[in-house]
Amino acid sequence: MATVDSPVEVEGATAAAAATSTSSDGLTHSMRKNGRFVNPWPGWALPSFTGSPNMFHLMWKFTTGSGDQSSIPSQQVLDTTLPVVTPDFSSPVPEDGMKVTWLGHASVLVQFENISVLTDPIFSQRAAPFQFMGPKRYRGPPCSVQDLPDVDVVVISHNHYDHLDYNTVKDLHKRFGERLRWHVPLGLSPWMKSIGCENVVEQDWWQEERVKDRDDIKVVLTPAAHWCKRGPTDDNLVLWGSWCVIGRRSRFFFGGDTGYCHGFKEIGKKYGPFNLAAIPIGAYEPRWFMKSQHVCPEEAVQIHMDVEARMSLGIHWGTFKLISTSFEGYLEPRSKVKEAMEAKGLKVEDFFTLDHGGSRVIPIPQADPSIEKETAT
Repeated sequence: MATVDSPVEVEGATAAAAATSTSSDGLTHSMRKNGRFVNPWPGWALPSFTGSPNMFHLMWKFTTGSGDQSSIPSQQVLDTTLPVVTPDFSSPVPEDGMKVTWLGHASVLVQFENISVLTDPIFSQRAAPFQFMGPKRYRGPPCSVQDLPDVDVVVISHNHYDHLDYNTVKDLHKRFGERLRWHVPLGLSPWMKSIGCENVVEQDWWQEERVKDRDDIKVVLTPAAHWCKRGPTDDNLVLWGSWCVIGRRSRFFFGGDTGYCHGFKEIGKKYGPFNLAAIPIGAYEPRWFMKSQHVCPEEAVQIHMDVEARMSLGIHWGTFKLISTSFEGYLEPRSKVKEAMEAKGLKVEDFFTLDHGGSRVIPIPQADPSIEKETAT
């Protein structure tokens, strides 16, 4: 296990003020205030859920549907504009490639160098503590847990219900047992173990862990700008983050769920370039509410550049009817990413989307010193 600094405790100070001190290694580390994690990014703030006329107006429009701008059509139309296809798990993964399959929302299966990594898996119909109410899918999962190929590692970005699903975790544990290794942020292992998962590794930002029996693969929790909550009083008792999975010749970055922050430049400098990144592109409106916690497509493209991704997959869109997705066209994230790439003078095809269940193979150069520079450290 790599040695990292413990989370900085900033009792009696604001997170923004504490962030003005630079760590000796030049990296931004996680911080706690009064026992709860805080965002170290200057100016970060989550809009108040109470006492705000804008918030009341937002919730009224969402509840009544009066402000719905998503324009989600019938299932028949969706089958053409946003198809769900059966994943092809039978085709082999080339030795010189990474195979990525989008399973909807932020759930991605990435296979490379004889390892399979699953991100923020959710196969339930609702992203909620109960399956009879809460944000519901308008595009179903392309497969079930039983349909998956062998999975070696699961990485969890944070504990919100659309990224950490109780039923899915139980189903994965039932199928794979302790063969499956869970990499989670600080504070989440008690929840995981309460379900029965014992093969759990908790990590802090920048903490590197090797995959069991695979010393050539390391998994690193890296920074993000977000927050955590599952119940009425557990705000930010669990850390949040993004993930890097680094092999001998292949590098994968998973953005999880995040607002924009300078941490992504730090990630690119330390671990880039990445062969593939999975970056959130949806659920960003209205900006006064979502800016601190969800990037817009233009910021997603900036992350693509910051982490030095050669190819990026757009995730966190086109799946659930969330509060924020009610205020953006359901296909808008896809089109705006293309526009943002063009505006930056970048190749549009380097930041792509997939059908639900769709796959793509990303070629990996046989000899690439820039990719191999940090693998052995």
